[in-house]
Amino acid sequence: MAQVLDTPKAASPASDPVTPAERVARRKSLLHWIAVHSLGVAAALFFVLPFVFLLLTSLMSDQQALTRDLWPHPFEWSNYKEVFDTPGFLTWWRNTLLYAGLGTVLTVVSSLPVAYALAKFRFRGRHLSLMLVISMMMLPPQVVVIPMYLFWAKQLDMSGTLWPLIIPMAFGDAFSIFLLRQFLLTIPNEYLDAAKVDGCGEFRTLLRVVIPMAKPGIAAVALFQFFYAWNDYFGPQIYASENPAAWTLSYGLESFKGAHHTDWNLTMAATVLVMAPVIVVFFFAQKAFVEGVTLTGVKG
Repeated sequence: MAQVLDTPKAASPASDPVTPAERVARRKSLLHWIAVHSLGVAAALFFVLPFVFLLLTSLMSDQQALTRDLWPHPFEWSNYKEVFDTPGFLTWWRNTLLYAGLGTVLTVVSSLPVAYALAKFRFRGRHLSLMLVISMMMLPPQVVVIPMYLFWAKQLDMSGTLWPLIIPMAFGDAFSIFLLRQFLLTIPNEYLDAAKVDGCGEFRTLLRVVIPMAKPGIAAVALFQFFYAWNDYFGPQIYASENPAAWTLSYGLESFKGAHHTDWNLTMAATVLVMAPVIVVFFFAQKAFVEGVTLTGVKG
């Protein structure tokens, strides 16, 4: 009986070798990825390194801050306590929170109805009203500072306080009105019509329908106004410079720097304490802020 020998099976063909064209394409893709991310890392370092230098210097001793050392040894956490113990520093914090917090609330509350009217109402002179709002955005505050100061300081005797800066925010802000109006244009009118069919008036429609749908835009406007008021130096210098009890952090920091012009560690520590709340607020609200900014201007 003839023995049938099994012929060896042919080896399974290996995966097709990479062609030269594919190899070149992969190399180009890798180089492109490195180039794009290298620029991103370089840009991130460009913005982050000054803050790192600021933080490290705030933790140095008086003598080390005047040297070329980049790393504190040891870490002087007591610098922040010394800054907090500076007479008036907590008062500056309280005044800044009052100015930024109350001013932000007043700006949003007063600007939202005007933006809603410009976005959804149809009335004669609507476009002219919008042009007036835009023209107010182009008007520098320095142009009206003298008549405004004469009105608040001479007529109402409110110099030495922050109220000349807070009270006008209860009457709307041109930039906030424009930004909210652009966002409200993206809300379909069908939602508003459905609410009116159910018996809602304009005010209830604004509260029940518009505001919940406009939260990203409101958050963006609130953050813009909060950052402006927190960092405002020009306004407190005009109205509150004569009364140290009414100073804000931005104006008080200038006085603190003048009193500690050689203590760079304390100056940096005070700067960190002034910047920290703004950074924390933006970190937690950046999603709503970015969404509110990117959705404005979708419709004209």
